[in-house]
Amino acid sequence: MKTITLRIFRYNPEVDSKPRFENYDVPFEPKMRVLNAIRYIQENIDGTLTFRWNCGAGRCGSCSMEVNGFPSLTCKYEITEEMKEITVEPMKAFPVIKDLLTDVSSMLQTAREIPPFSPQDSEEEFWKIMPEDVEVTKEFRKCIECYLCQDTCHVIRNHKMNYIGPRWVAKVASLDKHPMDSANRSEFLNKRGIWLCNVTRCCQEVCPEHIKITENAIIPEKERIVTEHSPITALKRKIFGETK
Repeated sequence: MKTITLRIFRYNPEVDSKPRFENYDVPFEPKMRVLNAIRYIQENIDGTLTFRWNCGAGRCGSCSMEVNGFPSLTCKYEITEEMKEITVEPMKAFPVIKDLLTDVSSMLQTAREIPPFSPQDSEEEFWKIMPEDVEVTKEFRKCIECYLCQDTCHVIRNHKMNYIGPRWVAKVASLDKHPMDSANRSEFLNKRGIWLCNVTRCCQEVCPEHIKITENAIIPEKERIVTEHSPITALKRKIFGETK
């Protein structure tokens, strides 16, 4: 029977002085995914192996890890017959709780900090939103919050800077592009370092939902802030009292 070797990151901060890698041989099956192999290890070889997963179908975003150095959903990463060894590590942008399990609670805190949807005053009983306006924000609603875009972002991962990250710039963009929203989130984005992004597009390259985070969120938000704070805009506000 053909086997595949998984080189698994192991680390328990409560008892281990430093991380290590352990090798496990797993029976190969056609079309098997990395998550299948990790579950086999936990169920048949080492029950102490710790990781997070839920649906196993690429819809919940829970099983995000790094496979051979690439941020991936392990339930979608197929193991082929040509592969001999696969390295699996936790996402490097987040603190390790144990083994392959990372602490993503900071993402929930960031979500709370984003200025919420603020509807415009309207005398209409119902909002009338055109289909083209719905299409603009539909893309961002596909996000499954796997945080792979956050993990691959070198500003967060390597420099540990106070950058909100691509996931949350996309969230802000989804609110800003809503035709009935009235909030101004420029100051928030400035404080959370949107200018630190140098547009490498690595975030959208790893997105399992193929959301164009850079083109449709980060770049437009940068352009909007520049426009709002340009000298011409400031002069127009001074003369005409415009707010947008």
